[in-house]
Amino acid sequence: MGLDIRLPIGGLFTIIGILLVGYGLMADKAIYQKSLGINVNLWWGLVMLAFGLIMIAFGQRADRRLKR
Repeated sequence: MGLDIRLPIGGLFTIIGILLVGYGLMADKAIYQKSLGINVNLWWGLVMLAFGLIMIAFGQRADRRLKR
């Protein structure tokens, strides 16, 4: 069969999540005053990273089941 769509979507979300987490860790704390001091980039980066890794895991699991 073809490429499972979960793998490229998971890779995209993982890469963007890593970039957002990195930016959230290195950014100046003053830019988060408008968001009540919440580091939005860090938290959404972690959410996107987790979602991407879950998508990759499900894609690999389905790939392994098809090869049996």
